[in-house]
Amino acid sequence: NKKAFVELLFWKNPTAIREMTEGYSSLREGEGAAMHRAPAWTPQEEQALRELFWKYKEVEGQDVIAAILAELPAPGRTRRQVVKHLVRL
Repeated sequence: NKKAFVELLFWKNPTAIREMTEGYSSLREGEGAAMHRAPAWTPQEEQALRELFWKYKEVEGQDVIAAILAELPAPGRTRRQVVKHLVRL
């Protein structure tokens, strides 16, 4: 490929670097960024998150996110995931 040198000048992320150096079919199924992506929120989880937010948002002197994480029915969610999803909602 005559234009490969241009691609080498503008690397985008570690996955692209690995593909360019090891070959474009080097990544097997289940590797890369998709493997580390957080699971999608189900409608039931979103509803529970809304209810817990409205329950704890007015409580003075309490960490709202910590209280939500303690009662959230979906274990394994991180504080960052909860905050990000609340902002999105």
